[in-house]
Amino acid sequence: MFDIIGKIRGDKTIWAIVFLLALISFLPVYSASTNLVYVIGKGTTIGYLFKHFVHVMLGFGIIYAIHKTPYHYFKALSIFGIPLVILLLVYTLFKGTEIGGANASRWIQIPFVGVSFQTSTLAFIVLMIYVARYLAKVSDKEYTFKESVVELWLPVAAVLILILPANFSTTALIFSMVCMLIFIGYYPLKYLGYVLVMGIGAIMLFILLAKAFPTNKYFSRVNTWEKRIERFSDDTPNEDDYQIEKAKIAIASGKIYGLGPGKSVQKNFLPQSSSDFIFAIIVEEYGLVGAVGIIFLYLLLFFRFIINAQKATTLFGKLLIIGLGFPIIFQAFINMGVAVELLPVTGQPLPLISSGGTSIWMTCIAIGIILSVTKKDEEVALDLEEKRKRDEALQQIIEAQVSLNEEKEADENQQKINNMKSSIRESLIEDENGDVLVNGQNPMNAVLNKK
Repeated sequence: MFDIIGKIRGDKTIWAIVFLLALISFLPVYSASTNLVYVIGKGTTIGYLFKHFVHVMLGFGIIYAIHKTPYHYFKALSIFGIPLVILLLVYTLFKGTEIGGANASRWIQIPFVGVSFQTSTLAFIVLMIYVARYLAKVSDKEYTFKESVVELWLPVAAVLILILPANFSTTALIFSMVCMLIFIGYYPLKYLGYVLVMGIGAIMLFILLAKAFPTNKYFSRVNTWEKRIERFSDDTPNEDDYQIEKAKIAIASGKIYGLGPGKSVQKNFLPQSSSDFIFAIIVEEYGLVGAVGIIFLYLLLFFRFIINAQKATTLFGKLLIIGLGFPIIFQAFINMGVAVELLPVTGQPLPLISSGGTSIWMTCIAIGIILSVTKKDEEVALDLEEKRKRDEALQQIIEAQVSLNEEKEADENQQKINNMKSSIRESLIEDENGDVLVNGQNPMNAVLNKK
């Protein structure tokens, strides 16, 4: 455990906040799951808690694996990722799960696993990386609007068009985040104005087609959008009001300190109490104190994103933090805004707290990439220190080897000298007259004979 903690890199504050948000999520998810168990009659509370635990643990595994990858690798991955997510979105649009006969095709089943997967969340991440890559590539070049349309806006438009029929809120969030990233990435404001005009025109055309072909399932969600806006703007009782009223009752019941963990009453009446409206359950059980605590953690995370974006050494790294980090915060405040009726119902979960594997995993992918950027300078310093230690160790090994070779060579030379002396001693003998003979001969005679 401590060995793993010692190996994590990047902004430690981000690690701590993500861990706290994930830890906080367990009690509300466990408490709100009683709605599914006792009202709908599906599963057990322990089963839902264990499922959420598995989702969170896999999420942290994703963060750890991705934050070890150098972030510049994601440039190439985004190029191959855009065609892949477009194919997935096309498949989802035609083969995805429908809800109540309306075109809410947001999910696909992963073969052989049986896990549902929301493709728009993956498309969101890949698209933001792709836009960041393009802006970093052209930051020091001159280009025309036509060139940017082909390389930048066509992939963006393809993704948005495929998500729009099933999920307007996600489409609007993606488009607004792309525009924000474009603005920060020094894209010409004149070109951005052209894009905004074309975007509004595309929405108007889509609505007109929906009016012309109201029975077509790919346009059926337009009526849902209109009804939600009408319900939000007037006081007429309606279906969405039921959810909002229950959420407001839960928030009002919480008061300052809340009813206590697991003591929520409205969780039994509030649909999606463990996902879209989990903030209302948190406030009911933990009161204003719990709500302020959650908001504080998201704001602190937002400030850490800003600080790390400013510290990033490359434009691509800066844009990655902004493009992947800011949507997490905006999504959180959209979820809270819906719960207190500041915004119409959108279906956006509370990041890192709401139950649901796809939302948790996609958020963890974004966090992992952000941590990969934040660990850059720290990792360089650690690499330099490790290199210095390796060089010192290598130098010690070389010196030890040289010393060993010198000792070995000295031993070999001494052995040769000793062998020579021994050989000479063996060749020297004395005759009966006391004269020294070399190999049995008088040395002088041996020389003369040789001549």
